[in-house]
Amino acid sequence: MSREDFNQNSILVKDIMSKSLITVNPMTTSFQIAKMMERGGIGAIIVKESNHPVGIITDRDFATKIAANNLPLDTPVGKIMSSPLVIINHTATLASAANMMSSGKIRKLAVSNNDKIIGIITSTDLVNQLAK
Repeated sequence: MSREDFNQNSILVKDIMSKSLITVNPMTTSFQIAKMMERGGIGAIIVKESNHPVGIITDRDFATKIAANNLPLDTPVGKIMSSPLVIINHTATLASAANMMSSGKIRKLAVSNNDKIIGIITSTDLVNQLAK
């Protein structure tokens, strides 16, 4: 895979997204989230309310919201999640994902198929693909 391929939109989000997905409700504590991230080796968890995705909690949220503001670890994730959830279709191109991330200054996008969240694509995924 070359940079030329990346720029020609020949690769789709579904080709490189992570299909491992953990979801929680907004009342899950920050401590519980941190443990899930540690055990799963992941940096983002989707937050759902009434089975509807309402936000995302990322490892960066811990640094910018929990640690920087000295919030207690029992803070509900609903108070610190990034919301609304930014979603991209699984058939979108990597260039589209990169543009969404750049313009929104975000590093992770939820991936959907028929209005169902099926994965996550990150800026790291894009960089790794570009480096191939």
